[in-house]
Amino acid sequence: MIRNLLSVGGFTLLSRVSGFLSTAVQSAVMGAGEVSDAFFIAQRLPNSFRSIFGEGAFNAAYIPCYSQALEKQGPASARNFASQIFTLIVVSQIVVLFLAWAFTPQFVSLVAPGLSDRPEKFALTVELTRITFPYLMFMVLFTLHQGTLNTHGYFALAAFAPVLMNLCVIAALLLAFLFPNAGLAASWGFVVSGALQLGLLMWSAHRHGLLENFARVRWSRVRDFFFMLGPAVIGSASPQIAVFADTILSSMLPDGGVSAISYAERLYQLPNGLIGVAAGTVLLPEMSRRIAANDEAGALDAQNRTMALTVAAAAPFFIAFVTMPELIVAGLFMHGKFTLADVYASADVLSAYGGGLLALVLVASAKASFQARGDTKTPMIIALGALAVNVALKVALFHPLGAVGLATATSVGFWINLTALVGIALSRGSLHFDALFGKMLAATVAASLPLAGVALFGLKPALALGAHFGALANLVALLGLGTAGAFVYVGALVALLRLMGVRLASLRGGRPRKAW
Repeated sequence: MIRNLLSVGGFTLLSRVSGFLSTAVQSAVMGAGEVSDAFFIAQRLPNSFRSIFGEGAFNAAYIPCYSQALEKQGPASARNFASQIFTLIVVSQIVVLFLAWAFTPQFVSLVAPGLSDRPEKFALTVELTRITFPYLMFMVLFTLHQGTLNTHGYFALAAFAPVLMNLCVIAALLLAFLFPNAGLAASWGFVVSGALQLGLLMWSAHRHGLLENFARVRWSRVRDFFFMLGPAVIGSASPQIAVFADTILSSMLPDGGVSAISYAERLYQLPNGLIGVAAGTVLLPEMSRRIAANDEAGALDAQNRTMALTVAAAAPFFIAFVTMPELIVAGLFMHGKFTLADVYASADVLSAYGGGLLALVLVASAKASFQARGDTKTPMIIALGALAVNVALKVALFHPLGAVGLATATSVGFWINLTALVGIALSRGSLHFDALFGKMLAATVAASLPLAGVALFGLKPALALGAHFGALANLVALLGLGTAGAFVYVGALVALLRLMGVRLASLRGGRPRKAW
């Protein structure tokens, strides 16, 4: 499992690095104004629906059902089940796409009411949304193939595929002079990337003999999937409703408000994609297979190792986001049309998001306690409760704090979600923290202290070093400070784990350890 986690994490890192290059090109070409706001809204709409109906809900229902069919009825039965789901997805997504195209203006008015008094910006957002919406269909089908491949132990290509999106957007922006504006160029690059990502996974599924065919849908085969999918959709919709609330409220900010949130979101989603999503992607099929094979102890052991690694890997990002957000944003994005005022606006939002980072990256692993056992209702109820608090805080904090208030409310929602998931799982006995997790948590907290010292006291020397590199000053300062911090943190963490008697090889798994 750890090999798969490293594979997914490595390719996700490549994806995120290319994502930063894409975002850097976007910031330089589009800046943080009317065109970038319209593009981010247009991109967010299909991405949010993808998160609701694709990655989040679909995997929670599909992977346990497919694993049960594979373990208890054999590969032929599992493939027939997958083919029936494939048929349903194709039909439903074609209907959704045509409805979206027909009612795009009404939809944009609903999620971005602040554009109603800015007709040119509204019209551009509608145009870009119509271009980007087919991405949803491509990615829901992508998620089906990803779930099938992951269950069979194939993770690499699905983790690599998002690189294609970033490369396509970069290529489109470099050709922006051929389009009326850069937003149109980026939108076309975005939707073309969806087709390429889907094509890549379908090729992989065909290569491994797992490609689905159109099949007659029988309710007896898909009933359990839909009973699990309903609560999963509601649960996955909860964070996306919060995103829509951000979109609605931020659309009322002056030009650049949506962009400030979007640039900061790209940054805090780096560790989430690299660590949290990667952990959940590997852990859910691992736990589902073990539970289907009645290996409860092995499932809990896999969950503890995954959560221990998640905490250790995410802590440096948390420290960086709350101690030096301005340097991070300036080093990565302050080029071309991205101004110093844009840096401060995005940095404030990033710091607020950082407060919820550790909770965010652990949510997927905590949900696996329920989803791997076929329970999608409990995470749904918890997500709805966290959503209620989240949205109430957004409304309360929007006027006094603006975009920072929206991000703060999001972070509070993450912590409520995680706390409830862990508390209920512990009370039911579907989660046990073992000694390894406890030691890793203690070592991570202790190693984070010298890391925070490097970030706080090393900032001025790093900026002085960067000053010798002209336009690259902020980037050089960021790289220098980040490198120093990485050496300090990793060195302290490894030394502390050895003092606690933890062998690093134990993180690869083995016999289940005693719970505490």
